[in-house]
Amino acid sequence: MAAELIRTRLRRLDSEFAHYVAEERRTPRHALPASGPYFPVGVQHRYTRDPCGDRPFLVHRPDMIGEFNENGYHYLYYCPLDRPVPRRVMSRRRFRAWFVIPCAALSLALAGCGGASGSASTATPKQSPVSVDVAPVQAATSITDVRGQRISVARKPERVVCLVALCDDMLLELGMRPVATSSTILEHPGFLGKDAAQVPKIPGGFLSPDAEAIVKAEPDLVIGLAQTHEQLAANLKGIAPLWLLAPRSWEESIRYLRDLAALTDRGEQAVAAEKRFREKLAAAEARAPKDRTALVIYGSDKNFQVDSAGSIVGGLLARVARYPWEDRGTGGHQAGGSTYSMEEIITRNPDVIFVETMAFGPNPTPLSRQLAENPLWKRIKAVEEGRVYEVNADVWGKGRGTRSLGIVLDDAMKLLYPAR
Repeated sequence: MAAELIRTRLRRLDSEFAHYVAEERRTPRHALPASGPYFPVGVQHRYTRDPCGDRPFLVHRPDMIGEFNENGYHYLYYCPLDRPVPRRVMSRRRFRAWFVIPCAALSLALAGCGGASGSASTATPKQSPVSVDVAPVQAATSITDVRGQRISVARKPERVVCLVALCDDMLLELGMRPVATSSTILEHPGFLGKDAAQVPKIPGGFLSPDAEAIVKAEPDLVIGLAQTHEQLAANLKGIAPLWLLAPRSWEESIRYLRDLAALTDRGEQAVAAEKRFREKLAAAEARAPKDRTALVIYGSDKNFQVDSAGSIVGGLLARVARYPWEDRGTGGHQAGGSTYSMEEIITRNPDVIFVETMAFGPNPTPLSRQLAENPLWKRIKAVEEGRVYEVNADVWGKGRGTRSLGIVLDDAMKLLYPAR
């Protein structure tokens, strides 16, 4: 019964769970030994901020759920409730033993583990001006990236397979093309447009790229996403290095660009791309009056989430608009994704809303059209005044690189301040 309850509530609260996970794999196994350890050997886990309190705790990803989308794993949050629980979560009740339950399930009946819904400051923290100074990039056969991962190549990579859109973005900025890709971002007119058909697609899509097809592409380097493509390491051993990216800000995306430029000996192209982006951002920041509150939401159905100020796009928009959406770490789309209720959004009352509809099939219904049925949605200022805009989800939600973010910035400035 507990497993059925968890499955039902996850389907209701998480659109990505409902769309990505096969029906036969949605019912969780839930068993605990009488005493620890509580995480079996081989199960992925990590320490993070406790959404049900103030202490660190372990986030556990059951193997039968796996990755949900291009931006990494969706973790289930398991809360150790053998201690006083904040009233906003479970009133005054205490559990003397370990009881495992997803925080997402708690949120429906118990006011949510993922952050208090009380009033929050609507002010955007002041940031230092963007620097337009760019240091040169030196060629190298080995780099250590922003996450501490060391990548070494025997020779300058010329044949690169992209399993994540940031890879496609970086290669185009460096004047290169992937030898094969699993992304659709190249079809955007700001990338290759119709010429994208010339780049072979890796079968299996983003979540399950075909290892044999990758090997057949004869890559010098394969670039994927951390916590998503680790399983390919064994297949690529002795064939090509596997570089797994995990950007958390636009500055880190630039770091990855510079690292790839060092490996491919394309430092001049990287410097030009970085300077172009920094100058565009600095000009937009100087021009923006910042008198409008913006919001970016994403999803495939009414269970949307928010790109907080801690996300790449949210952090970018925080430089040109009021962006009062603090990072709660409760979203699964990417670093900085967060869950907000419709009531909280009404409280902050954004002037402009950007919507990324995540398409999991042909002819998806735009998320903004689905939300139009919600009476609370209609009370938001941006909705009342007709300033809700569907944006390209590939570019806004998956690109993450300087080319994508330049397009995001152009789109945002045009829609935020059309008269300026």
